[in-house]
Amino acid sequence: MNKIIFIVLFLFSLGTATVYSQKKTDAVLVAKDTLKSNDIDPLTPAKAAFFSAVLPGLGQAYNKKYWKIPLVYGALGTSLYFYIDNNKKYHQYRDAYKSRLEGYVTDDLAFLDNTRLIAAQKFYQRNRDLSALITVAFYALNIIDANVDAALIQFNVDESLSIRPVLYPNDVTLKTNVGLTLNYRF
Repeated sequence: MNKIIFIVLFLFSLGTATVYSQKKTDAVLVAKDTLKSNDIDPLTPAKAAFFSAVLPGLGQAYNKKYWKIPLVYGALGTSLYFYIDNNKKYHQYRDAYKSRLEGYVTDDLAFLDNTRLIAAQKFYQRNRDLSALITVAFYALNIIDANVDAALIQFNVDESLSIRPVLYPNDVTLKTNVGLTLNYRF
């Protein structure tokens, strides 16, 4: 029993002794986010969205995604073309119906009766309104694309980040399994 008390007291006395083997320095640890690039401008997405709102495609040019500019103008141009065409045909059928109600008969639509003229007006009015909605949607999509692309362009996507499919054998059944690996190297 005396031996145990002596050992405990000896270990206790060793534990209270202060020993310095190295010079103490005040090191500051800084956490670095390796997924984001070093040159981050938090206003880049807002600038790209503003540029695309002012002139469609300008935000894509700001992001250096020049291949998207023809897609933006193709989508907006096509939807605007259908809006203008449906609006012209709507007014053509509406004017023909109004002139028929006043007693005048137009030569180009004389073969249609009043119910057909009304149905054509409704058809082209609906298509015109749908084309206007699609045009606004493409315009908004242009702005959203520029904003999201500018936000994502700030992330680091080098070779140390990779996702690859992997084929590996199952140890129990000896069948081949398919998996997906996410590699991140420091």
